[in-house]
Amino acid sequence: MSNRFDQMPDGPFARLNALLDGIQPGQDPILLSLGEPQHAFPDFVSDVLRAHEKDYGRYPPIVGTSAFRDAAAGWLARRYNLAPETLEPDARILPVNGTREALFNLALVACPGEKAGKQPAVLIPNPFYQCYAAGALAANAEPHYISATAENGFMPDFAGLDEDLLARTAMIYFCSPANPQGTVASLEYLKDLIELARTHGATLVVDECYADIYDRTEPPGALQAALELQLPKSGDPFENIIVFHSLSKRSSLPGLRSGFCCGDKALMKRFRAFRNIAAPQSPLPVIAAATACWNDDTHAAENRARYQTKIDAAENIFGNRFAFYRPAGGFFLWLDVGDGEAATKKLWAQAGIKVLPGGYLSRDDETVVGGNPGARFIRIALVNDEKTTEEALTRINRVLG
Repeated sequence: MSNRFDQMPDGPFARLNALLDGIQPGQDPILLSLGEPQHAFPDFVSDVLRAHEKDYGRYPPIVGTSAFRDAAAGWLARRYNLAPETLEPDARILPVNGTREALFNLALVACPGEKAGKQPAVLIPNPFYQCYAAGALAANAEPHYISATAENGFMPDFAGLDEDLLARTAMIYFCSPANPQGTVASLEYLKDLIELARTHGATLVVDECYADIYDRTEPPGALQAALELQLPKSGDPFENIIVFHSLSKRSSLPGLRSGFCCGDKALMKRFRAFRNIAAPQSPLPVIAAATACWNDDTHAAENRARYQTKIDAAENIFGNRFAFYRPAGGFFLWLDVGDGEAATKKLWAQAGIKVLPGGYLSRDDETVVGGNPGARFIRIALVNDEKTTEEALTRINRVLG
């Protein structure tokens, strides 16, 4: 068997199950550990799937349909105030069978065998989404976890890294709005990150799956930032950049497994060729439903308003306890409870509330006091209905407050 994945981080939910094994919930359970949206998805999705059900009898093309690519480009143009002609949907946009598989598979295409004469490095925010690490290891690259802490505004300082490490960096994974902290990268931060990636010949992979779930201000995007920079010599404004978007959160459709990626034309051409041989296609009925979702912004606005209501409730219940702040994007709360594992066990035993210890989303880092930048925290997913969420937050405040 390959030992390539020996450094793979343990799955956070398997660790959570082991932590709570044998502990009975103190009240009727409410699960806030998994970021699986519980809001109803748009009514029209079922109608579109039924209308295209015969297409399950066809092999779908890896590129999807022109209608899908146009819908994705149209949404990007509306959401980020981009000129549609810069997006070139037929050359730059690919559907993916859920962004997780494509975030993983991209590393196989974007990472060379060596960089600067050494094993390539992949930079990953810490805390992080585990598939980033899996992608790096699959590509025989060395993952480096760059901590995002309260001290740096939960924005990892990639530019402050050692020059030798940056020279062999092949990819940089980044997420904005961030999971779990809910922080949003400014346009200036994104521009600096793009320039850093270009200076060192690295691919910047920006996971923007929470882009349409925000509190008060639309988070900027990497494509938007790129267009404010000087045009590279290649003439491609999105050189070295690829962004990922998903319907799982925007449209409450995690089971549809539908998203897309967009960016650097040369990279997208190579990624498309790889995917045409080795990656899963999106079924044509799914493509049709996704097309309808990207063409409709009303349901996304209604979905966003429900999350804002739950953030309001959290602010009213917690006040300034647990270093509470309103997340600028996403639907997670990142609460400083001193000891994430101890708080998780206490909440389950006394209140029947299941949350996720922040340390299970992070790796140890000797530059961080306490070693693990998530160890003091718990992550709370505000995915249930408003009444259930308010009840759960009230129980948490009573037990930990």
